[in-house]
Amino acid sequence: MNPIEILLVEDNSGDVRLSIEAFKGSNLIHHINVVQDGVEAIAFLRQVERYFDAPRPHVILLDLNLPRKNGMEVLDEIKSDNGLKDIPVVIFTSSDNDVDVLLAYKKQANAYLVKPASLSQFDLVIKAVEELCN
Repeated sequence: MNPIEILLVEDNSGDVRLSIEAFKGSNLIHHINVVQDGVEAIAFLRQVERYFDAPRPHVILLDLNLPRKNGMEVLDEIKSDNGLKDIPVVIFTSSDNDVDVLLAYKKQANAYLVKPASLSQFDLVIKAVEELCN
């Protein structure tokens, strides 16, 4: 069985480590690629520059607060690109602001999850990825 390809777009190294550890502890067969800003996310998805051989992700975990290009801008670009718009995007952020939630869904995010504070609370994230990839 091929692993689920996950693209994690996250600039906080602590959140990256927590996410990787949580998925390691799951039964989900997966591979996580990490990019640290919105510009790199788009380059990865379009397989340009150093990402020419990047795998197409089955799901994208996208933070909103990113340098160079924020998560909403990345979401806009993904959902307006015919070659990318079918990739499920999970907004994965610390913001539980209602305005952010509504805007993300308006821009066609597939799910909106607030980052859990601990490894034990990561079950919802893993379940969302599993559901979106089945």
